[in-house]
Amino acid sequence: MRLKKDDTVKIIAGKDKGVIGKIIKVDTENERVYVQGANMVSKTMKKRNQQDQGGITKVEAPIHVSNVAIVVSKNGETSKLGYKKDANGNKVRYAKKTGEVI
Repeated sequence: MRLKKDDTVKIIAGKDKGVIGKIIKVDTENERVYVQGANMVSKTMKKRNQQDQGGITKVEAPIHVSNVAIVVSKNGETSKLGYKKDANGNKVRYAKKTGEVI
Protein backbone atom coordinates (compact mmCIF):
# COMPACT_ATOMS: atom_id res chain seq x y z
CA MET A 1 0.00 0.00 0.00
CA ARG A 2 1.44 3.36 -1.01
CA LEU A 3 -0.30 5.54 1.57
CA LYS A 4 1.22 5.86 5.03
CA LYS A 5 0.29 7.28 8.41
CA ASP A 6 0.39 11.12 8.60
CA ASP A 7 -0.08 11.55 4.83
CA THR A 8 -2.54 14.30 3.91
CA VAL A 9 -5.29 12.88 1.70
CA LYS A 10 -8.48 14.04 0.02
CA ILE A 11 -11.56 11.83 -0.08
CA ILE A 12 -12.65 11.43 -3.71
CA ALA A 13 -15.76 9.24 -3.28
CA GLY A 14 -18.48 8.61 -0.72
CA LYS A 15 -20.48 10.73 1.71
CA ASP A 16 -17.45 12.83 2.75
CA LYS A 17 -16.27 13.58 -0.80
CA GLY A 18 -13.92 16.58 -0.87
CA VAL A 19 -12.83 16.38 2.78
CA ILE A 20 -9.09 16.79 3.36
CA GLY A 21 -7.45 15.20 6.41
CA LYS A 22 -4.49 13.26 7.76
CA ILE A 23 -4.33 9.48 7.88
CA ILE A 24 -4.35 8.38 11.52
CA LYS A 25 -4.27 4.62 10.99
CA VAL A 26 -3.59 2.24 8.09
CA ASP A 27 -5.08 -1.27 7.82
CA THR A 28 -2.95 -2.98 5.17
CA GLU A 29 -4.69 -6.35 5.47
CA ASN A 30 -8.10 -4.94 4.47
CA GLU A 31 -6.72 -2.04 2.34
CA ARG A 32 -8.44 0.63 4.44
CA VAL A 33 -7.36 3.91 6.03
CA TYR A 34 -8.73 6.02 8.87
CA VAL A 35 -8.83 9.74 8.02
CA GLN A 36 -8.97 12.30 10.82
CA GLY A 37 -12.37 14.00 10.95
CA ALA A 38 -13.86 12.04 8.05
CA ASN A 39 -16.41 9.21 7.83
CA MET A 40 -17.54 9.80 11.42
CA VAL A 41 -19.95 7.26 12.92
CA SER A 42 -21.69 7.13 16.31
CA LYS A 43 -20.47 4.46 18.69
CA THR A 44 -21.82 3.62 22.13
CA MET A 45 -19.12 3.46 24.79
CA LYS A 46 -19.63 1.56 28.03
CA LYS A 47 -18.81 3.31 31.31
CA ARG A 48 -15.64 1.63 32.54
CA ASN A 49 -14.93 3.45 35.83
CA GLN A 50 -16.23 6.33 38.02
CA GLN A 51 -14.46 9.06 36.01
CA ASP A 52 -15.45 7.72 32.59
CA GLN A 53 -18.68 9.19 31.21
CA GLY A 54 -19.58 6.53 28.67
CA GLY A 55 -22.45 7.23 26.26
CA ILE A 56 -22.49 7.92 22.53
CA THR A 57 -19.28 9.21 20.90
CA LYS A 58 -18.22 9.99 17.34
CA VAL A 59 -15.31 7.95 15.95
CA GLU A 60 -13.66 7.62 12.54
CA ALA A 61 -14.67 4.63 10.44
CA PRO A 62 -12.34 3.08 7.84
CA ILE A 63 -12.37 4.17 4.18
CA HIS A 64 -11.15 1.99 1.33
CA VAL A 65 -7.80 3.15 -0.05
CA SER A 66 -9.26 3.52 -3.56
CA ASN A 67 -11.55 6.30 -2.30
CA VAL A 68 -8.72 8.60 -1.18
CA ALA A 69 -5.97 10.42 -3.07
CA ILE A 70 -2.82 12.05 -1.69
CA VAL A 71 -2.68 15.86 -1.63
CA VAL A 72 0.53 17.20 -3.18
CA SER A 73 0.02 20.98 -3.25
CA LYS A 74 -1.22 23.71 -0.92
CA ASN A 75 -4.39 24.30 -2.99
CA GLY A 76 -5.62 20.72 -2.49
CA GLU A 77 -4.50 19.24 -5.83
CA THR A 78 -4.29 15.45 -5.75
CA SER A 79 -2.01 13.01 -7.54
CA LYS A 80 -1.25 9.33 -7.86
CA LEU A 81 1.86 7.93 -6.19
CA GLY A 82 4.74 6.09 -7.75
CA TYR A 83 8.14 4.78 -6.70
CA LYS A 84 11.55 5.60 -8.11
CA LYS A 85 15.19 5.49 -7.05
CA ASP A 86 16.87 8.69 -5.90
CA ALA A 87 20.51 9.68 -6.47
CA ASN A 88 21.70 7.49 -3.58
CA GLY A 89 19.80 4.46 -4.86
CA ASN A 90 17.10 4.63 -2.20
CA LYS A 91 13.49 3.86 -3.10
CA VAL A 92 11.32 6.98 -2.65
CA ARG A 93 7.66 7.87 -3.26
CA TYR A 94 6.87 10.63 -5.74
CA ALA A 95 3.79 12.38 -7.09
CA LYS A 96 3.17 11.35 -10.69
CA LYS A 97 1.41 14.62 -11.56
CA THR A 98 4.15 17.00 -10.35
CA GLY A 99 7.18 14.71 -10.09
CA GLU A 100 8.06 15.92 -6.57
CA VAL A 101 9.36 13.47 -3.96
CA ILE A 102 7.05 12.95 -0.99
